[in-house]
Amino acid sequence: MPNLTFDEFFDYTTFPLLKFSPTARHLLIQTRCPSWNTSSYENTLWLYDIKNQTKKLITLNLSASSKPKWSPSGDYIALTLKTDNSENKTNDKQTEQHIYLYSLISDELFSIQIGKDILSTFTWSDNDSSLYIATIDLWSIDKENDVYNDEWKDVIQYRQHVVPSNSTIYRIDLNFNNLSLPVERHVVRNVSFLINELLYVSYEKQLIVSSVSKLIEDLNDFELYSIDLQNTLKLTRLTNNEVAEIELQLSIDGHHLFFLTVSLGTNKGKFNNTQYRLYSLNLINGQLTRLGETFQGNINRYAIKYDFGVYILGQLGTEVHIYTQELSTNDLIHHHGWNGTYELIASSNENGPIAFVYSSLEKPMEVYFANNINQLKSARAITNENDLFNQRSLPQTKLYSWINEDDHRVIEGILHYPPGMFESKNLSLLVLIHGGPYWASLNRLELAWHDWASLAALEGWLVLEPNYRGSTGYGDEFLNEIRYRPLSRPGKDILCGVDRLIKDGIVDPHRLAVGGYSYGGFLTNWLITQTRHFNVALSGAGVVDYASAWGMMDVPVPLSYLLGGFPWETPNIYQNEAPIYHLDRIRTPTHIITGEKDNRVPTPQSYILERGLHYLGVPVKLIIFPKEGHSMKDNPWHGKIKVREELKWLRKYGNQSLNDNGLSSNSEQPTSTYALQLYMLLFSIVSIKNT
Repeated sequence: MPNLTFDEFFDYTTFPLLKFSPTARHLLIQTRCPSWNTSSYENTLWLYDIKNQTKKLITLNLSASSKPKWSPSGDYIALTLKTDNSENKTNDKQTEQHIYLYSLISDELFSIQIGKDILSTFTWSDNDSSLYIATIDLWSIDKENDVYNDEWKDVIQYRQHVVPSNSTIYRIDLNFNNLSLPVERHVVRNVSFLINELLYVSYEKQLIVSSVSKLIEDLNDFELYSIDLQNTLKLTRLTNNEVAEIELQLSIDGHHLFFLTVSLGTNKGKFNNTQYRLYSLNLINGQLTRLGETFQGNINRYAIKYDFGVYILGQLGTEVHIYTQELSTNDLIHHHGWNGTYELIASSNENGPIAFVYSSLEKPMEVYFANNINQLKSARAITNENDLFNQRSLPQTKLYSWINEDDHRVIEGILHYPPGMFESKNLSLLVLIHGGPYWASLNRLELAWHDWASLAALEGWLVLEPNYRGSTGYGDEFLNEIRYRPLSRPGKDILCGVDRLIKDGIVDPHRLAVGGYSYGGFLTNWLITQTRHFNVALSGAGVVDYASAWGMMDVPVPLSYLLGGFPWETPNIYQNEAPIYHLDRIRTPTHIITGEKDNRVPTPQSYILERGLHYLGVPVKLIIFPKEGHSMKDNPWHGKIKVREELKWLRKYGNQSLNDNGLSSNSEQPTSTYALQLYMLLFSIVSIKNT
């Protein structure tokens, strides 16, 4: 088969959502893929008829943040479109917001006006007649003087404890005789926090809400509450655990609330960070039970079974497989399917059928259907969105393990070989480092600007994706061993892996490259201060000074947790682990990219690195993508340009030996991005799109 081309690589589809209807007759499928003509991502919602095995389009315009929900009868689907709600780009507070109802009976999409406040989430009641919605009360800043502008909006988004954003919960009653009429909103109550998820509990007539903050600074901003609908003044806090609760689901009988927990870090020493965990809260007696307690890996996702158990998607090492657990037992049953990664799983309310999203490094992502859990290996694909990739030659891969010489920890990673060179020797090496740090490189195929090992291998590189200390899937102890040494310890893990590859004769020691995005950028910046062996570096959204990053980023608590405290409490760690204080050691030509509006890893960190390398005479190039935040989700062209420019940098410097000064031989004079160039790059959106 022909090799995958550069352009084809970016035409990959993912599946963010998968849900059975209450009747188990239909399956709701969301797809996400780039729309090059509109310079945006297209989120599409499909309705799959299980009996007839047919797929029907609902909308091409689904909001990226929308989580469509089935009505209790299964006759309607509530959703939001991207022209509304959080994706509305205007500051006009008179803009009417909508929820849309798709009718399976009439095959129509109805627009329901819900008011002028920005919708954050919604849920159905116990029947099709009403919805509960949560809105963000942005206008509460200064109602008397009617103040609202971009400056205040930024304060709300990134500093909510200075100007809190209240939420209001409403009940809206639907008139199915004429859905085009405006609905009346009935206030349930106001709360002094942002609401992330909302669930209706029918047997006790209550709402479950999860609070959230865009600024991870006070862990009390992330908790679960219940609201008694018969006495709405009663707001009961259900958790106090210094983690974020996500993916809320109710048991079939409505008596148990299930949720995943995400560790955010703490300076109080009360809790250590852990991998994702799954809990069940008994809403009758308040008992909290951890599920999968004996499982040593990461619980990525889950689904409620028809018989009161759960399906668990558990990650061990580079594999994510399906497990089940019943509420009455601690035993976890491993269901042996295909090697690879099960991304999502959906279970029907009836006995048997399941659907799941699956991929591996040899098989592209699709949705599969099985009549029961015992038929995993014979499940059939019900989508073919990525069929092109079955017709292309993908790099061969293998697991590779080594030992950190300092403490004898076994580390593993994935090797991606160039076409026709599987298990060859003396290859050019690119170390491509995953972000997180609490994530891992997996046996999965997600072709994207931040996960392009396959493309680099097709360009002739042997690619190593190391699962360094801090990665998920190897136990909580492995995850936490980066605390107090968040760069130097995983950095040594990676360097030992490179040394092992050289000693095994797999890699040419004179052709080494390193790169990564987010925490992968953190480690890239650190590694090029520790060795001059890398010919070239690709730094994406990395930090060079942790004290200033802590003061500017929207996740200060996780960072201070990793560094053992605040900058004034552990100044030696902040200095020893920060590349800025070792910048004079760098001789590696470095390519830097960042988003103009990155608040996760502040954009000025890339300015500092670029300026430092320019003054040191090291070849450097900085690209800033306009309007982009940390996730680079505004425009697919930006991700494509990012990888294109990084490949150019690899071709230019990657196979050149270093001279005595550490600079590439025959290299041109160091290049830099000056103030005027930065200004033009930031604001000349049209020019970068044309590029």
